[in-house]
Amino acid sequence: MANSIDIVVPDLGDFENVEVIEVLVAAGDAVAREDGLITLETDKASFDVPSPESGVIESLTVSTGDSVSAGDVIGKLVVQVSDTVVITPALAAAPTGDTTVMSSAAGEKPRSGGKQTLVVPDLGDFEDVEVIELHIAPGDIVAVEDPLVTLETDKAAMDVPAVVAGTIESVLIKVGEKISAGASIATIDVAGDDELDVAPEPAKPAATPAVASPSPVPDKPKPAAPVSTLASTEESGFSKAHASPSVRKLARELGVNLVQVKGSGTKSRILHDDVKAFVKSILTGQGSLPAGSGLPKTPTVDFAKFGEVDVQPLTRIQKISGPRLQASWVNLPHVTQHDLADITDLEAKRQLLKGPAKERGIGLTPLAFIMKACVAALEEYPRVNSSLSEDGNSLVFKKYCHLGFAADTDQGLMVPVIRDADKKDIYEIAKELGELSALAREGKLKADNLQGATFTISSLGGIGGTAFTPIVNAPEVAILGVSRSSMQPVWNGSKFEPRLMLPLSLSYDHRVVDGAQAVRFTTFLSQKLGDIDFLLQAIP
Repeated sequence: MANSIDIVVPDLGDFENVEVIEVLVAAGDAVAREDGLITLETDKASFDVPSPESGVIESLTVSTGDSVSAGDVIGKLVVQVSDTVVITPALAAAPTGDTTVMSSAAGEKPRSGGKQTLVVPDLGDFEDVEVIELHIAPGDIVAVEDPLVTLETDKAAMDVPAVVAGTIESVLIKVGEKISAGASIATIDVAGDDELDVAPEPAKPAATPAVASPSPVPDKPKPAAPVSTLASTEESGFSKAHASPSVRKLARELGVNLVQVKGSGTKSRILHDDVKAFVKSILTGQGSLPAGSGLPKTPTVDFAKFGEVDVQPLTRIQKISGPRLQASWVNLPHVTQHDLADITDLEAKRQLLKGPAKERGIGLTPLAFIMKACVAALEEYPRVNSSLSEDGNSLVFKKYCHLGFAADTDQGLMVPVIRDADKKDIYEIAKELGELSALAREGKLKADNLQGATFTISSLGGIGGTAFTPIVNAPEVAILGVSRSSMQPVWNGSKFEPRLMLPLSLSYDHRVVDGAQAVRFTTFLSQKLGDIDFLLQAIP
């Protein structure tokens, strides 16, 4: 039969009026014994209040921001009552001998001085509990109540605290190992009373063994333990993150390093929803990791020891563009499609038109023709002119065509933008190209000249090269690289004939554009570059 019981806050040691920072369940939720119900936080620690039995939440009388103390009723739980009554044993105090102490918040104050072995306290009904995190290493200085290891059952996680202060001599367990009550954790050289104050005797621990209740800390500040690097262990980020045991468990199950997650809770605490949102952002490609996180660092070298060096600071433009390019390269799945366009007829016609155009003050460069052809290709394949929405669930199709082009300047690479290129003829595009290029070289571009591009062209043809892989200028989804044209033998069906071939390299975001679309785009673009009448037609 079913029975309704009170959900009571367990013994919190010396703490009272502890703030509720997260409510993990709601009325009607089914919970198992030891599942976290709410998360409490003191100024020293945080922990989950577990369910006393398996059942269904009937009601909860607390919410985020409330304060509770030991013995407070925070809700009701409907449980199935059977003939057998299961009694949860409390954490038993371990006898303190000459060389061994139980690492639990109970028992007599251990003697000071000498080497001792820290062991796992009584875990109640639990055996073979997995070690999921080590907080100590040989040489670390610990104070009373400092966490030594974190253990995890199938229901909850708990920290095992130090019961004496001193210096860790050796660590006897490792992450992934399964241990039970009485297993040796580490050896410690216990500090004398004149070295470190021992914490006052804590109150009786909570009746549920799967939650580590916060305990009093020494009045005297504890010595700083050595800080390990982020990459020292797979779980290294967990100890630095501000999160409850249940959130840590969720993060481990999802493979999330909590250091990379931004908390939205009180005091920037990481909540369950924060972890889920982080995972969703990464899966949809919208999330970005901190610069260099998860990536191996390049070696640091003192170049001066090998010879004379000259150190020059990066330009302002290089400092801005470098991180943007790195972010785009890391966050976007890049693929590059290479192709060749026959521009023999285009170049012959351009040479005829160069003189008259120059008399009008217009430099008729190959890039102007390429831009005109790109406008047609973008209209034919609008996905290449789109952007992925911020949530990663939709595409933003733009009904305008603003073309950016990479300009090489003494200060670094700049990308001026020709707005509404689809509404301009070849001469208007060529004129604006010349004007913006001059402003870029003189460093006189305005902010409006550098914003709003929907597609970018990087032309290296005037310098050289046969092909390259340009980096997409996010949030755009594609960029066209143009290399130096060259005369090549092309089979016309009966013989080879010399044709001027232009190498094209289209890099694209594979989340938006697939390989078939990319090659159709470059094929269409090549066709338009060979259609000189189309390129020279006037805009109606």
